[in-house]
Amino acid sequence: MKKRVLLIVLDSLGVGALPDAAAYDVNYQQIPANTLLHIAQKQKMHLPCLQGLGFCNIQPLPELASVDSPKAAWGKMAMVSHGKDTTTGHWEIAGLVTKHAMPLFPNGFPKEVIDAFCAATGRGVLGNCVASGVAIINELGKEHMKSGDLIVYTSADSVFQIAAHEDIVPIEELYVICLKARGILTGKYGVGRVIARPFIGLPGNFMRTENRKDFSLSPPQGGLTQSVSESGLDVISVGKISDIFAGVGITKAFEGHNNEQSIASTHKAMDFCRSGLIFANLVDFDMLYGHRNDVAGYARAIEAFDAALPSILDKLQPDDMFCVTADHGNDPVVPDTDHTREYVPLLICGKKIKPVDLGIRKTFADLGQTIADYLEVKPVPYGMSMLKELL
Repeated sequence: MKKRVLLIVLDSLGVGALPDAAAYDVNYQQIPANTLLHIAQKQKMHLPCLQGLGFCNIQPLPELASVDSPKAAWGKMAMVSHGKDTTTGHWEIAGLVTKHAMPLFPNGFPKEVIDAFCAATGRGVLGNCVASGVAIINELGKEHMKSGDLIVYTSADSVFQIAAHEDIVPIEELYVICLKARGILTGKYGVGRVIARPFIGLPGNFMRTENRKDFSLSPPQGGLTQSVSESGLDVISVGKISDIFAGVGITKAFEGHNNEQSIASTHKAMDFCRSGLIFANLVDFDMLYGHRNDVAGYARAIEAFDAALPSILDKLQPDDMFCVTADHGNDPVVPDTDHTREYVPLLICGKKIKPVDLGIRKTFADLGQTIADYLEVKPVPYGMSMLKELL
């Protein structure tokens, strides 16, 4: 029997602060995060497909009632890994729990890292601080264009971000620079991701492009992508999934620089892949709306996903399992631009899936274990399968 799983991650669509969120979110005491609820409180949304699946059964939402007979199994999942970032969240979904938080650099990167980076690239560094990407490009872009020095910055996450104007540092050169940084940032400096952040335009009118690329640490052994591919099945990534897993276990990658392209690539992946795993990330929720505190934009993006869902559901095969979740939160109402440590939603549906209440799962890894169980491949290191509840 050929089985296939489609897993879509709605990047940053959290559904409520975790019990330990205060240790991670500086604004917790002022506003405990709840990305979905706070958006729904401030922006009316029409989500007929998600509502019918049971999305609004996960937590009460204003003007979005739960349904008595949802078409999907529903629940939410807690993160047990240390962190609240993209890499940590996706790895845990894949059954890989991060026991030690990836290093953060709230005061910028130490001299030995910057010196090694400058020596390896032949360019100087501007910034080297915690910053919003848009703000630091506007602040230092003109100087960068004059000097050719690279804009280096970090955030509340474990990242080393390199911004450069595409006319000053061509894209392929920027990617090579990121690879050099990745080679330097190991051990105690082993950030989760080195991120290329290219931009275009003139001073006063800079704009980041969609040529962003992430260079992640290689994941530990035995995660879902590796388990599925080593069994001989396809593992098709859409969007930044291949980057997040450093290509480990990925048999084919489809581009997805924004939600619209990722949804189109998901359709292509469904046409291409008849068995195995299709693993997609929709990045706009986080990149364009969460990090920019854009409540209205976030709401429109959720509605756009809802509108795209019927065409995906129509393409499901009789033995498909379709899963929707998130990797962390990024509450646009909280007064900063950082990720928030939240529960994530969980929907699972398919012709053979019972629409049951899955409750609150102790770890994101329960989803990865369930997928491994369904595809009959080697179990992932962490998590408890929900398959008996679902079939």
